Amino acid sequence: MSAGLIAFTLLAEPWAWTILRLMVGFCMSGIYVTAESWLNDAASNENRGKTLSAYMIAQTLGIIGAQGLLTFGEAGAATLFIGASILVSISFGPILLTVTPVPAGEITRAMPLRDLFAGSPLGTVGVFLLGSVYATQSGMGAVFGTQIGMSTDQIVLFIAMLFAGALFLQYPIGWVSDRMDRRALIFIVALLGGAFCLLGWAMGPNHWMIMTAAFLSGGMTTPLYALILAYTNDHLEQVDMPAASGGLVLTFGIGAILGPLVTGWAMAVYGPFAFWLTLAATFGGLSVFALYRMTQRDAVAAEDTDSYIGVLPTASPMVVEVAGAWAAEQSDSEPEQSPR
Repeated sequence: MSAGLIAFTLLAEPWAWTILRLMVGFCMSGIYVTAESWLNDAASNENRGKTLSAYMIAQTLGIIGAQGLLTFGEAGAATLFIGASILVSISFGPILLTVTPVPAGEITRAMPLRDLFAGSPLGTVGVFLLGSVYATQSGMGAVFGTQIGMSTDQIVLFIAMLFAGALFLQYPIGWVSDRMDRRALIFIVALLGGAFCLLGWAMGPNHWMIMTAAFLSGGMTTPLYALILAYTNDHLEQVDMPAASGGLVLTFGIGAILGPLVTGWAMAVYGPFAFWLTLAATFGGLSVFALYRMTQRDAVAAEDTDSYIGVLPTASPMVVEVAGAWAAEQSDSEPEQSPR
C-alpha cells in the first residue's frame, strides 16, 4: 500500500490510477481485517464492547483529522502522496515491534444474498442504498467542493463535517434504537438525511449552510448503517449472524461502487448540485422502502431486540461479525426488567 501511494505520482493517467486504486483498496481491506482480528483476539467478553467502541471512535477521529493533511501541500504535487505513504509505513511500527503472538483471523463464509434478502429485505436493500450514500459523500464530496469553487481549506472542512456529524449523533440515535421499532427509526433517520441533503441543494453557494447540511446528513449516514445491522440481526438466529455479516458488507460494497458512478454522471449532466439531489433521492428511496416494510411484518418488541453498537461503514466483516455477536450476548444477559 505504501508503494502504491507513491506510485500515484509517477503516471497521472486514469487507467493507471484505476489499477492503483484497486490495489490500495485491496491492501486497505487486508489491513482492516488484520487489525480488527488483533483487537478481537485481545479483547475479552467483559471489555469487547468498550474495545470496539474505542476503536470506532479512534478511526472516526483519524478520518476527521486526516482531512487537515490536505492543507500541507498542493493537490497537484507529490507531497501529499509521499506523506500518506510515510504514515502507512510508520503505522506498522507498533505491530512489528510487539511480542504478542499473531492472532488467527477467521471470517465466516458469507450468506448467499438471496437468503439474506429473504431473512431481512429491509436490511439488504437498506445497506445497499446506504453504501451508495456513504461512498458518494466520502468519494464525491471533494469533487463537489472543487466544482463550486471552494478553497482547499473549505473542502477540508466540508469533508470533515460529514464524519464529525456521525461522531456526535451516533450515541443519541443508538440510544433511541433500543427503545422503539427500528424500522420506524430507519424511516425517520433516512427521511431526515434526505431533508438535510435538500437543504444543501437549496442553499446554493452559501458555504456555511452547506457545511451545516454536510454535518447533519453525514450524521445520519453512519448511525443508520449501524442501525440497519442491528435491525437485520433482530430477524436472524444467532448462529446465522456471522454468515450474514459477510453478505451485508458485500452488499454495502456493491452499493458503494455504484453510488459514485451514478452521482458522477448526474453531476456531469445536471451540474455539481446534483450531488445533493442524488443523495436525497437515495435517502428517500430507503425511507420509502422502510415505510413499506412496516406494512409487511410485525415489529419486534424492544425487549427482544439485540443491543445497538456503533459500527463504521469502513469496518470489515470481522468487526461486523464480532459486534453482532457481542450485541446478542449483551441482550441475552440483560435482566428482563432492567432499562435497555
